This record gives sequence, C-alpha cells and structure tokens, in this order.
Amino acid sequence: MNERARPKIELRTVKDSAREAETNAALSRLPSVDAVLSARRSAPTPFSQPAIVESIREVLATLRDRLRAGDPVDAAEILPEAIREAAHERLLVVSRSALRRVVNATGVVLHTNLGRALLADSAIAAVRDAAGNAVNLEYDLERGTRGDRDDLVEAHLCALTGAEAATVVNNNAAAVVLVLNTLARDREVLVSRGELIEIGGSFRIPDIMAASGARLREVGTTNRTHLSDYCAAIGPDTALLMKVHASNYRIVGFAASVELRELAALASSHPGVAVVEDLGAGAIVDLASFGLAAEPVLRARLRDGADLVLASGDKLLGGPQCGIIAGRADLVARLRRNPLKRALRCDKLTLAALEATLRIYRYSAAPEREVPTLRYLTRSLDELREIGEAAIVMLADRLGSAWTFELAGCEAEAGSGSQPAAPLPSIAIAVRSSDATASQIERVFRSADPPVIGRIHAGDFLLDLRLIERPSDLVPAVVTR
Repeated sequence: MNERARPKIELRTVKDSAREAETNAALSRLPSVDAVLSARRSAPTPFSQPAIVESIREVLATLRDRLRAGDPVDAAEILPEAIREAAHERLLVVSRSALRRVVNATGVVLHTNLGRALLADSAIAAVRDAAGNAVNLEYDLERGTRGDRDDLVEAHLCALTGAEAATVVNNNAAAVVLVLNTLARDREVLVSRGELIEIGGSFRIPDIMAASGARLREVGTTNRTHLSDYCAAIGPDTALLMKVHASNYRIVGFAASVELRELAALASSHPGVAVVEDLGAGAIVDLASFGLAAEPVLRARLRDGADLVLASGDKLLGGPQCGIIAGRADLVARLRRNPLKRALRCDKLTLAALEATLRIYRYSAAPEREVPTLRYLTRSLDELREIGEAAIVMLADRLGSAWTFELAGCEAEAGSGSQPAAPLPSIAIAVRSSDATASQIERVFRSADPPVIGRIHAGDFLLDLRLIERPSDLVPAVVTR
C-alpha cells in the first residue's frame, strides 16, 4: 500500500481523554439561564429582563470559554447566585454612558477630541431648562404666532458684530457649505492658493467647495498672492471672493496676501460678486485686550468689507458647537430660503446654550470671568502654581513613595486651530515613577475614574494645570498597574 494513501490514525493519550472528560463534566455543571434567573439577589435590580438575560448568557459564554481553554474556574463561580451577581456587575459596566467625563490636563484649552469649549454656568442652566421643558423655539410669544428659531440669537449676534442679519447652523463646515451652495452653485469662487487649508478630520476647503456645487478657482501661489491675481481671474462667472482663516498653520518669510479691504474694493466694481470670509475660530471680542494674541474679530471684518463672515461657536467664542453666519441682510435672507438650511439647523439645546453665551458677551462687564474658554486662556501662572503645589501633596499621599512629582514650566495652547503661533505659558506637574515608564504612567491616569488625560513631553508625563479647577481633580480613584 502506498505510504501516502495510508489513513492517518489520531493518537490520543489517556491524559487527553481524561482532560476532555473533566472539561465536559465541568461544562455540564453550568446552570441554565432559567436556573440563574430564578436565583434571587439581595437587592432589586434596575435592569430590564431582556438585558439581564443577555448579560447572563454573556457570563455563561465566558465561563464555557475558560473551561474549554483549561483555565482554572472555582466551583463557587458556577453557582447560579454567583453567575447572577456577575451578570449584574457586567450590566453596571456596559450600561454606563459611552460619553464620560474626563479631566483635561493636556494644556489644550479647546481640545477637539475632548469636546472643545466648556459652557458657562448660565449656558449649562439654559440647556438644562430647555431640555426639561417646552420652550418658545419657534413661537412668537408677543404675537401668538409661529416664529423663527433664528430670532432667539439674531439680535444678539447683530448687536455684537454690527451685522445687518445673522443665522446659525450646526457647525462651521455646514456654514461654509450653505453659503457656497446658496451664493455660488455652478459658479466660480476665487480663493488664494495659500488659503486652501486642511484642518482636523480631513476637512479640506477644496472638498467642501466641490460638495457644495461651487467651482473653485485658485489664484496666486502657495506663499504669495497679489491683488493682480484676483483681478486677472475675476469675470462674469465669478460669484464670490473668499478668504479663509489660516487656522492651525502659518506661512512666514517670503509671503504676501491680499487685505480684506482690497478684495472688498475689487468686488464693489463687479456687480453681483460678494466677499465672504471664513474666520474659523472667529473671536467675537478683541482678545488682545486680555493680553492674548490678536485674532480677527467678526465686527472688524464686517467693517473692513466682508459681506458675510463665518465662525465656529465652540472655539474662541466659548459656546456650543455651531456655525455662525453674519453680514448683509439680503444674503442672509437667501441662505434662509435654501432647503439645506433646514437640514443644517440647530436644535433647541444648541440655541439655548448659544443665546446664553451671547448674552454674557453683550451684557456682562467681565465676560472673561464667566466664559470658561476666556478664563482658561487668561489664568495667571501664580494661580496655576498654587493649584499644582496642593495637587502634588495629594498625589504623593495617594500614590506612595515610588512616585515623584515636580512643578515645571511648559507651554499650553488654545487648540482647535486657534492662535497656533501663540503658545500660552503654563505650569505642569511632571509625574515620574521608579518602576514605570511615561507611557505606563499615562495609562495609570487614563484608567482612573474619571480618566485624567495628560501628555507626554521629552520623556515625562505632564499634567498641565491650565484647565484644572481644583487640586483634587487630579487625584481621582487612580487604578494601579
């Protein structure tokens, strides 16, 4: 008989057979789902029956996998009462909100991954009130007729920016899409090549223009664009001259750009052509008055000739995520008539938070004390140092002698493309351990409840104090390695 044709004979040892028999016996002792359900808990459960059944099945599946893998399983673990309790503990974990509070010790004030701007107390109260009650979202209380949700914020925006009219959509990318689709669909938009930016999340101006139906026409070069470039390109098919805030990068050195006033003058000699500026972070007050780097202010840009300005609500404004559009009344009216406006509109919670934030800017004598974003940007180093010294005492007490902590000067930043060339002097706690690397220390703090998110710099794990309100915020229930 050919060797290759011989049937293979599986050889099983007595030991293998005994292990398999032992595993099967253990599997057979696992209780049924019904048996676990009938086991009583000492306290009533808040979970639904379907959720409990699903969790019990998950616990039983885990026990089966462990037994088949030969992992040790204590006899007490397969009792119905123990499985019921394990299912309850699992539900406590999986039913927790996926959106969790974290402590931002990164030093990035407007951290996109951590939710950007924190709302002022009055804005939080407004959101809570709107969430739990019927509100006059689209109801004119004076006339007793249907109203427009823009009415909630338009007067504030016009007063703060000097605009004739204003509207709001759900973010600044949506504002760009709405403006281009309304005013330049199937027509040309002239943009300097140096302003064709990409920001986080692969947001690219050329892609947004294509999606809106407008046709991009680049003018100038990456580093130098002159008024003559716009003059050579503008024509009967031109709908808009658009400026885009450089956001999180700068071109320095041999560079030139065209001032907004020059573009406005050029547009005025071409009927039907408007000037639009996307300010990105878009400050609504002069940040230089607080000792910060200057940012384009909406009122100033409208005064310099922009027909419309666009800005984010959750960046330097310090409000909720939204896109603000302010400027000429006739253009805003056209935006409101576009069917896209309804698809991009803000809900009542966003408008409640925005209206409350705008009220602070319009009426408060000291908005930098009430708007968290402004407060974090303007905090003194002495205040940060005082918080850090107290936090070090608490951390040392919590983590023990293997850990060391040192206050160190560092640089924080505004974040989200705001003031990229203007780092903020800050104070951080450098955390070290004799038996852990910076990455391992980072995981310890990230595994805490609530998670503490710091950063690694030059081989050290840093807890930047720029956004820390209380020393105890840095000393949660730390999970040891």
